[in-house]
Amino acid sequence: MRKTVVVMCSIAGLVLCYFTLLSVERMYEAGSLVPAELKEKQVKYRFVLVTQELNTPFWDTVGETAVKEAAKNHVSLQVWGSYENNEDDFLKHMEIAIASKVDGIIVQGLDTAEFKELTKIQAGRSGIPVITVASDVPMNDSLRRTYVGSDHTAAGRMVANELISKLGPKGTVILIGGSRQQYDQDQRLKGIREVFQAYPELVTVYSETSDEREKVISSAREMMNKYPNADAFVAVSSNITDALVNAIGKRYQNGRYLIYSFDDSPETRSLLETGKLDGMIEQSPEEIGKTSVNLMVRWLEGKTIPLDVDGYYTDITMVKAISRP
Repeated sequence: MRKTVVVMCSIAGLVLCYFTLLSVERMYEAGSLVPAELKEKQVKYRFVLVTQELNTPFWDTVGETAVKEAAKNHVSLQVWGSYENNEDDFLKHMEIAIASKVDGIIVQGLDTAEFKELTKIQAGRSGIPVITVASDVPMNDSLRRTYVGSDHTAAGRMVANELISKLGPKGTVILIGGSRQQYDQDQRLKGIREVFQAYPELVTVYSETSDEREKVISSAREMMNKYPNADAFVAVSSNITDALVNAIGKRYQNGRYLIYSFDDSPETRSLLETGKLDGMIEQSPEEIGKTSVNLMVRWLEGKTIPLDVDGYYTDITMVKAISRP
């Protein structure tokens, strides 16, 4: 019996080692961006940038800018991440970064208990500072040092003001949110409602759906059936924009509703360029990459203590479609 237990434990250990090595290999394949000149000499610090969305224009720009800025500061920075928003891989990369005892972690915030546990307990216990970028999480829940990225409340106000300029003081706006990044979505909704509260005849209806395409389409159809006289749709999460526009387009000709989205993903930009989307919020990935690295360096060097817990907001712009077909 004892021999069987030993054998089983040994097998379990080998399997665990295999998957750990596999994760490390995939992590490096996903984006080891260290300038050659930094590999050949001693660096001051080692940073890791962790994202869920590798190989997208936005995150590619954030990573490339961060790597260049790190090199200027004699810092090694690697970009790790997952493809297609794989949350398990993302969290595994966070665990490996903490276990590797890097000097700083710059990370796309994820509003989940597992992520907050990693930043608040594991990174905190190891003394590793964490800066969230692009997507934030509450500071008290995560103990992140600061946030660098868009002011999502301001983005919500920007979308609301654009809608008012199109609709006037009355109308019905359908807001559809996804099941991910709840904190960012809450901030965007807050901004929209702050503006709309001055217009009692401008009504908002909120519906939440999972990010699965069929679920988004079903939710959009339900809202169109329930509110046939609605004037506009807002995709509060960019992950659902393409499916939302597709569902509306199958029922009505383009132009039946005003449609707006947050974030400049490849899908939303394509919809904007083809006139299927009226407008979207464009962020500043270069500024995010540069600022986050500089703040981490300054904090480690004791030049900026404490960092602003409310965050450092980067520029946002409302980009509008040239025309609608």
